[in-house]
Amino acid sequence: MTDTTPQAGPEPAPTAATRASGSGLRRYRRVLAVLTLAVAAWGLVWAVVTPTFRSPDEQNHVNSVLRIAHGGGWPAPGDAYIAPVVALAVEEAAYPADAPGRWVHRDDQRQLVDVVPVPRPERARVDAANAIGGPASGTEVDQMTQHPPLYYALGAAVLHATGLTEARWDVTMLALRLLDVVLLALVVPLAAESARRVTGSPSAGLVAAAFPLFLPQLGHVMGAVNNDALVVLTCAVVTYLAARVVTGDLRWRVVVALGVAIGLGLLVKVMAAFTLPTVLVAYLLARGARPWARLGRAVAVGLIALAVGGWWWVRNVVTLGAVQPVGRPRDLTLLATVPDAEVPSTIAGRLAQSFFGNLSWLEIHLPGAWVVGGSAALTAAGLVALAVPGARRAAAALLLLPTALAAGVAFNAWDLHAETGVLVAIQGRYVFGGVTALAVVVGIAVWQVVRRSERRLAAAVPVAVGLGLAAAGGGLAWAFRAFYLGPGESVGDAVDRWLAWSPLEAVPLQVLLGLAAVTGVAALGVAVAWAYRSPHRLAAPRPGTGPTKDDR
Repeated sequence: MTDTTPQAGPEPAPTAATRASGSGLRRYRRVLAVLTLAVAAWGLVWAVVTPTFRSPDEQNHVNSVLRIAHGGGWPAPGDAYIAPVVALAVEEAAYPADAPGRWVHRDDQRQLVDVVPVPRPERARVDAANAIGGPASGTEVDQMTQHPPLYYALGAAVLHATGLTEARWDVTMLALRLLDVVLLALVVPLAAESARRVTGSPSAGLVAAAFPLFLPQLGHVMGAVNNDALVVLTCAVVTYLAARVVTGDLRWRVVVALGVAIGLGLLVKVMAAFTLPTVLVAYLLARGARPWARLGRAVAVGLIALAVGGWWWVRNVVTLGAVQPVGRPRDLTLLATVPDAEVPSTIAGRLAQSFFGNLSWLEIHLPGAWVVGGSAALTAAGLVALAVPGARRAAAALLLLPTALAAGVAFNAWDLHAETGVLVAIQGRYVFGGVTALAVVVGIAVWQVVRRSERRLAAAVPVAVGLGLAAAGGGLAWAFRAFYLGPGESVGDAVDRWLAWSPLEAVPLQVLLGLAAVTGVAALGVAVAWAYRSPHRLAAPRPGTGPTKDDR
């Protein structure tokens, strides 16, 4: 069968136009670099603002990293235990004491504002003798071995590289949080380049780059220790490569890269499997080769992914009788049952709420106006991207990822409800693998709203960045008050409490906040400069790239 994949021709000789295009591309990359730093600074502030162990399952994630770092391996599901040092760290962190911003105040529970923090020099240290738990340690089961170990091996490698395998537990934990912040920052250029690829507009890419700042829960989760961070990055890589495919890049190197990216994601969490529909549809909708050739590439992606990481889940089925075995059975007797008629609305409400907010272990609720407004804006962006010709093929393929993830969460919750009558495991962070796709769709929608005018779209960049920075600051201020400000106290009291709990002294925290503020101002400054300087035309895309004439 003849392969009609477009091939790049020889490079043309440099002209005044191409030199101007190169200058514009350099400007775009500089602005994107500053926006990436701004998102990284935002995540870093979340990492130091969130109290230790106040993110879902954080003690288990830290525990599994320490186990690998100290040679404890990866036990079978149900056979891993919390290490003595982690159990002591949880106690020193006063978990579970209620934070002041809890959605309902409980008079009969210990309050975080009433606990005196353990002084930093007196906090427990990790060492070889206390870093691995076992049946005799008297601790709970660590359920994280129900997942593959790639994220935890990466965390262990970071601890070895930084010399923090034996350190104070809160310092070790901060180092692992910073790893997740780095993984978050890497998502930003992937989102921008994906949007630029499908629209041909660098300004659309910069709008997409600002999108993460609008999601407080994203900063909270990616500023904590959580294996979702690596899932988000691998899904971002898949999204970028799928954007290339749907716009005509059918080279075999992209096939291999897609298969490897999905396979690595599957060595983190089964959520990575939800990228497969996006890849399949991207190949089916792409132009540039015959249908069977495109389908063959999609199948090859799946086979490569199976060889790299899908084998783990096949092995689970063969040896354990389940795709994902239960690491620790959950006690559902304390949860209230939900009537059948209320299940759909409850799932939708909880999923939206925990996608935008719901901090800690989901007990600190984001104000409903933010959730409703954000949900409406994303829905509108999706409808515009799908309805207006120009990039509909790309929008349809990429939107499958967050849609499939949300549908998977809903199905799992609904299925368990049919057996037990309760609803659990409805967490918006499970949809964060689709954040890059949503950022691209927002970029497409704004591109369409301004009628694809690069000049008008350039003017929208500082608006998007300014609103994103406002949302980022507002979310952090809300979280700070929820975590540290007790009833009738001043902000100064909350700051003192934060400093007492933090693994860092006052001066490093001040420097960090100052750098974050400078980075935010710089991001807004370069965005304004981008709008006020006439945007250069970038080099025309090679054959098979960019949006089609009408994308119908």
